[in-house]
Amino acid sequence: MTIFRTGHTGAWWMYLVAGHLLLGVYYLIPVSPAGTTGQTVRVVLYCTISASAAIATFAGVKRNRPQWRRPWVFLALSQVVYAIADLTFYASHYIFEYTVYPSYADIFYLGHYPLMVAGVILLIRRRTPGLDLPSLLDAAVLAVVAGMASWLYVIGPQARLTSPVLVKIASLGYPMMDLALFVVALRLIFGAGPRPRAFVLLTANLLGILTADTIYVLQRLDGSYHAGNFLDAIWLSANLCMGAAALHPTMARLVDRAHVKDVGLSRGRIIALCSAALAAPVLMLVHDVGQSSQDVLVIAAGSALLSLLIIARLAGLVADQRKLAITDSLTGLHTRRFFEAQLPLEISRARRNDGSVAVFIIDVDRFKSINDNYGHPAGDDVLMEVAARLRAASRSGEVLARYGGEEFALLVPEAGPGRLSVIANRLRERVAEKPIPVNAGNDDIPLSVTVSVGSASFPTHGDGPDDIVVIADRALYAAKAAGRNRIAVGPEPLPAVDPDTDGAMAEFLCQVADRVDGWLHRYDHSRSVSRWAGVAAGEFGLDAPTTRVAQLAGRLHDIGKVIIPEVVLTKPGALSEEEWRLLRQHPDFGYRLARMVPGFAGVAHVIRQQHERYDGTGYPDGLRGADIRAEARILSVCVAWAAMRSNRPHQTALDENRARRELWAGRGEQFDPDVVDMFLDLHTQGSIGMLRPSGLSVQEAGFPAEFRP
Repeated sequence: MTIFRTGHTGAWWMYLVAGHLLLGVYYLIPVSPAGTTGQTVRVVLYCTISASAAIATFAGVKRNRPQWRRPWVFLALSQVVYAIADLTFYASHYIFEYTVYPSYADIFYLGHYPLMVAGVILLIRRRTPGLDLPSLLDAAVLAVVAGMASWLYVIGPQARLTSPVLVKIASLGYPMMDLALFVVALRLIFGAGPRPRAFVLLTANLLGILTADTIYVLQRLDGSYHAGNFLDAIWLSANLCMGAAALHPTMARLVDRAHVKDVGLSRGRIIALCSAALAAPVLMLVHDVGQSSQDVLVIAAGSALLSLLIIARLAGLVADQRKLAITDSLTGLHTRRFFEAQLPLEISRARRNDGSVAVFIIDVDRFKSINDNYGHPAGDDVLMEVAARLRAASRSGEVLARYGGEEFALLVPEAGPGRLSVIANRLRERVAEKPIPVNAGNDDIPLSVTVSVGSASFPTHGDGPDDIVVIADRALYAAKAAGRNRIAVGPEPLPAVDPDTDGAMAEFLCQVADRVDGWLHRYDHSRSVSRWAGVAAGEFGLDAPTTRVAQLAGRLHDIGKVIIPEVVLTKPGALSEEEWRLLRQHPDFGYRLARMVPGFAGVAHVIRQQHERYDGTGYPDGLRGADIRAEARILSVCVAWAAMRSNRPHQTALDENRARRELWAGRGEQFDPDVVDMFLDLHTQGSIGMLRPSGLSVQEAGFPAEFRP
């Protein structure tokens, strides 16, 4: 057809239109006796349309040049065999009046199926490498339903006929081949991968062939089939869709690999699976089971298999959702939440068995410059490659997680202090062993990427999860301060704070706290909370460095609210569910901001835990009792007292007696009972002062001098 020489984007639809016009002419020519001119013209038109699909498929492969041609070559060959079958059938039937069934044409008709099935399988394997179990199970569920229906209404009746052997083989061959094609078609439809217009056209071809073939077998059973009926239109339209799919410019994208694996259940899939689950009892009701015991056995076996498949699908869905919840989407490593959940478990196990646990915090050196110079996609490439190298350097049983933006964490059971430097150097050397290529425009540029590693172990360097993480974080900071691409072990002494960098960062966070106070309060809220937290921490028996952490966390506890829209913070009425969800993220936002300051890891953790509840129902991590840092338990009471004693957009201030009763009512549920008792004693003694009006100097606020704004 000359339409193949038209514009690149128009060939496919011109081919479809021309093909269907010829199909219309085919049906306009009246059916006449074999050997007549009219019937010969009909045969020529039919075979021309059928053969054009094979020509169009090869032309599309040559023109669009898919990256991987093998699937399309198999599909094109199947069309060639199909065209030969059509030519053989219609020539023998209408020209030579040879109407015996089966005929030589049936050999070619049946022979085209394996080629088509092979082409679709190759396409599936290319688009979704690996097993892709969810899609496979979904396709299997529907295939079992189709198999049961096919047995009851197509295969079973054919098998029970007392026909000649060749007739029975041909009659059974068609539905069995159709069933095989149906299975791979479902797998293609349910699988991941791009779905451009060529995909839709190819799917239309598969479904059209299956529909026409099924009706053909049923008509053969009841004796109503005659050549040239409406089935020719379905078969030829399906062939035209195959040719159009190959000619469409998007056909090359059908072999692109899927970037994201969809493991969820869409509405369509849920409807399909529910319908499949009901198929067996419906078939049992519709079909007269008294006619054949074989049918009952098939339905019973199909029901059992369907139940197993659906259970397997649901189990796989649960496993996939859990994996998604604990897996970082970029690197494929565990998330920080999973790491922080595993660390207490490993420490508890080590404590019971007199063992040890090591934590390594790994940070990519000068990562910001990579993003700035080469762009964020290049930064993502670096993170993925660093993650792959760290994974290769870790061992079975160890927990490797993406801990932050460019930070990673490794949890190693049974690693005492003597092994820390060996493991840390192994991680550092594996990352630095060769440059990482990143795409910059049209060229790949090799970047020398290094990491710094800080480590600590239980019980040598600390007695709990937070202690170990804080010490490992301090060691990491020491390694970076020593020049980067280094390791540090245990509680390294922190270098002096640089007033032009680190001091400036702390000063900036204090200004953020003042800005939030200005939005929400007419009092020096954060300074008051800082002062009370310092007094309470000292009274609670915490040492001087820990008391200082409590003070700093009190001063900065609300900095995460700077990210929350002011309209939400100052809303006079009740907050919506979405607004509450947003507001509850402020401890995590504050944690991330505080961690920017070297040496503030402990302060950051206290800020993050300020809304945890003693009974374990708080947020963001649902910590309970002693799992919450002592500084955070103290800060929680101080923040609650300040909130109750001040006017807020949605609540007026409580008097002192009412506020004391509220604190007492929260003992053991929201608050640590010991902290509440101590705080109320301090208030009775006059050590907990009033909220001071805004505008006090930092000296009056009692904030540590080296971090005063």
